[in-house]
Amino acid sequence: MSSLNITLSLNTTFVRPPFFFISGLNNMPHAKYYYIFLCFVFVVSVLGNSFVMFSIYAERSFHTPKYFSVFNLALADLGESTALIPNVVAMFLFDSQYISFDACLANMFFVFFFSSLQSLTLTVLAYDRLVAICLPLRYHAIITIPAMTVILTVVWTYNSVLLILMVSLVPRLSFCKSIVVESYFCDHGPIYRMACNDNHVNLIMVIINMILLLYLPIILTVLSYVFISGALSKIASWEGRIKAIKTCSAHLIMVAICYIPILSIYMAAFFFPISPNVRIISTSFAKAITPMMNPIIYVLNTEEFKEFIKKTFQKK
Repeated sequence: MSSLNITLSLNTTFVRPPFFFISGLNNMPHAKYYYIFLCFVFVVSVLGNSFVMFSIYAERSFHTPKYFSVFNLALADLGESTALIPNVVAMFLFDSQYISFDACLANMFFVFFFSSLQSLTLTVLAYDRLVAICLPLRYHAIITIPAMTVILTVVWTYNSVLLILMVSLVPRLSFCKSIVVESYFCDHGPIYRMACNDNHVNLIMVIINMILLLYLPIILTVLSYVFISGALSKIASWEGRIKAIKTCSAHLIMVAICYIPILSIYMAAFFFPISPNVRIISTSFAKAITPMMNPIIYVLNTEEFKEFIKKTFQKK
């Protein structure tokens, strides 16, 4: 009987709000100008990534394992921009900052899914460059369309399972303190920390996901370039080294743009407190600018894309 009473009391204190309130940039003057800037970023991101995807689809010379990965990266960039920016702009330009509980979970999943997919795809591209430079004679035997299909299928499955687990643990939480999410989207961290009941499982899942979806891809990418540096040091001529480095330049710039802003924010927050507005602007800028810059960098730093653009304009 006592156990039944305890169960009933637990059920009555469990609170699942019908909606959350996304606070965004609180009391910040001229914040709307920042959201207008995000609109511009979104348009450029959609156009740039759509162009990259269309080019790879239309040009037969791009039907290779490497450009299969580049297509996946453009898809991840397009997905991240679409999952994040339109909702942010709609919420704060039109004062519709309330979001239903289920829509919040969906928003959380897709933002993190495409962001992590971007990181994992950059790791796949690092592996492609590793094989191309360290094992050039075996490149076409190792990096094949079937092999890349398997790798990207594993990446999508791995990413989906980890994030479905993370998001599926949120409904077990009781939100009796607040429904105000101190972020610019349905961010998992601010939401699980609002819980009244035990959220240790959620915290453990956050740590696991950070290790497996952020730090592990960074470590694997860095290790790839350590081995690439070793292979470059064995090339006798400077011309050969520069030519090999050029094949990695676009990828290196994209890795830097993807990871440096986010890691800088995390490191700064570790050493001193950061106000919510500064954190929101920093993280939203980093997440918005990466999908916009990736197609621009790839087009400007890849000879194949330059040739494709020249051929397209010559035909017209």
